[in-house]
Amino acid sequence: MSVARMFAGFAVYRDPRMALIAVLGFASGLPLALTLSTLSAWLAKDGVSRTAIGLFALVGLPYALKFLWSPLIDGLRLPWLGARLGRRRSWMLAAQILVAIAIAALGFTDPARAPWVTAGLALAVAFMSATQDIVIDAWRVEILRAREQGAGAAAVQLGYRVGMLASGAGALYVADAFGFAAAYAVMAVGMAIGMAATLIAREPKPAALAAAPSRRRSAGEWPRDHVVAPFADFLRRPGWASVLLFIILYKFGDAIAGVMSNPFFISIGFSLTAIAFITKVFGIAATLVGALAGGVLVARAGIFRALLYCGVLQLLSNLMFAVQAVVGADAWMLTATIAAENFSGGMGTAAFVAYLSRLCSFAFTATQYALFSSLAAVGRTVLSSGGGWLADKLDWAWFFVVSAACALPGLIVLLWFLRRDFDATSEDAS
Repeated sequence: MSVARMFAGFAVYRDPRMALIAVLGFASGLPLALTLSTLSAWLAKDGVSRTAIGLFALVGLPYALKFLWSPLIDGLRLPWLGARLGRRRSWMLAAQILVAIAIAALGFTDPARAPWVTAGLALAVAFMSATQDIVIDAWRVEILRAREQGAGAAAVQLGYRVGMLASGAGALYVADAFGFAAAYAVMAVGMAIGMAATLIAREPKPAALAAAPSRRRSAGEWPRDHVVAPFADFLRRPGWASVLLFIILYKFGDAIAGVMSNPFFISIGFSLTAIAFITKVFGIAATLVGALAGGVLVARAGIFRALLYCGVLQLLSNLMFAVQAVVGADAWMLTATIAAENFSGGMGTAAFVAYLSRLCSFAFTATQYALFSSLAAVGRTVLSSGGGWLADKLDWAWFFVVSAACALPGLIVLLWFLRRDFDATSEDAS
């Protein structure tokens, strides 16, 4: 693929749907920091104990467990909004309104005097935010064709990162000047951006067709059709076990390296300021550029070849950390390392999200995508948990060489897919 064709591929981002996906990604990313990093800063400033702050991390559980109530999103139409906006947009708007209300209410709590009230409202924000994520992911998958899924994945990442930046750095800036109640109120108002995008967006045709009532279901048929059927649909596909294995393994190398990256930077002598600027500010920019490039690569080369190219780049980027370990605390080398890591990671994530999107059947988009993304997240978390033990046993250079080798199992499964011309993705999504 020529460089000229690569740049021509960026024309896919001129599609108005990509702008809407990015705005909805912003609405999806906005609540996250308000229940995690921003909330922990507020708790620390109000004198809450470190033990209690650590326990507050549990309010993020809805993001990992969202597949449990995703069948409701696929199987139920909201009575009043559903008739006017359609199934997907009505769920999106309802979730966004409830997220905004919960964020505003959270800002008026007093974590020092009533930590359980703060925790309860933070959990409510996380639950409604995870519900919004389920619907936005389903809408994005259904609104795009297969070759557009990579660009859609990049667009949602772009908006998501900006949303996290707004509710992270932006909220702290407002809180420093006017207090946390004002910061959370401003973030609640910010959800109106997502609501506007929801009202402008059109309802996906497959979802509208799937929502058309055919006959009244009995009490026993609803669980069968909306809880059992999505899993049975996937299990009927050829090679479903190898697909699940690939979902777990594709980001294995990245997960092992990522969990120990900051301890590595500190141990070789970088200041917190240098780490913050290079890895966060510059790193986010590199991730976003990589995500956009990954979307183009999916459109031009196809999902499987894009996954292969991006997977190899992710493996090589881990070796950059090994070089960094040899060079030491050199800021220019760190810049090159972060550029390689975040650019390749952004490309890989765009291709991987496109693959997960392609796996979904339109009849069960919300349920299946929530399941696949939760499985990928849990897999990365569990597999990366041994990174600290491995770093204790090896010096840093060899640790990152081994982390690069951890990317090989996923690539081997992918090569097996390519050699056998294997495709277990949904025909509906193609």
